[in-house]
Amino acid sequence: MTRLILFNKPYDVLSQFTDKSTENPRLTLSPFVTVQGVYPAGRLDRDSEGLMVLTDDGKLQARIADPANRMEKTYLVQIEGDPSEADLAPLRAGVQLKDGMTLPARARLIDPPTLWDRDPPVRFRKSVPDRWIELVIREGRNRQVRRMTAAIGLPTLRLVRWMVGPFSVHGLAPGQWREVEVPDELMPRNPAYVRPKTQAPRHKPRAPRPSRT
Repeated sequence: MTRLILFNKPYDVLSQFTDKSTENPRLTLSPFVTVQGVYPAGRLDRDSEGLMVLTDDGKLQARIADPANRMEKTYLVQIEGDPSEADLAPLRAGVQLKDGMTLPARARLIDPPTLWDRDPPVRFRKSVPDRWIELVIREGRNRQVRRMTAAIGLPTLRLVRWMVGPFSVHGLAPGQWREVEVPDELMPRNPAYVRPKTQAPRHKPRAPRPSRT
C-alpha cells in the first residue's frame, strides 16, 4: 500500500534525510520523519518553511515532483516593500530570470496570515514596510520564488509553502507530519491501450520476366 506523508518543514532544516557535510552537520528530516522508506517528492530550500510531501512510491513521487506535470504550489511570501496589486502584474505575466522566462503565476496581496513563529525571527528594517502575498506557481526551479520577487524589486523576507496540488500544511506545527490517503486524481492511471502490431502482408513474388532472345 502506498504511503503518503505531509510534513511541515521547519526553517533551517535540509529537505533530505542525510547530510554529507562532516565538519558542520546540518539538521535533516531524520529526527522528524521516522517512517521508513519514504522520500521527498520535490525539495524545499533550507531557509524556507512549510509543506513537504513524501512517499514510498516512485511513480507517485515523480508525478508530484516533476515540473513537466505542472502541479500547482502555493506560497505565502512576506516581502520587503509596499506594492500595489498593479506592481504584482509582472509575476502574473512571467518574469525574466537568468535561466529564462517563468510561466505566468497567480499573485495577490493578502493580510498577514496566522502562522507559527519562525526560529530565528525574521530581521526587519524599521524604515522599510513589509507585506504578504500569495503566489501560485507551476514550476520548480531553484529558489524560484525568491528570484521572482527580487526581480521586481520586492525581496523575500519569509517564505512558507502552504500547498502542493491538493495537499495543505494546515493544522501541522513545524516538525509535525501526518499520513494521508492518495487522492483519486493521483492514483496510477490505467495504461493506455496499445494496438497490437500486425505483420504487414507479404507481397507475392513477381513472376520472372521472360528473357528476350
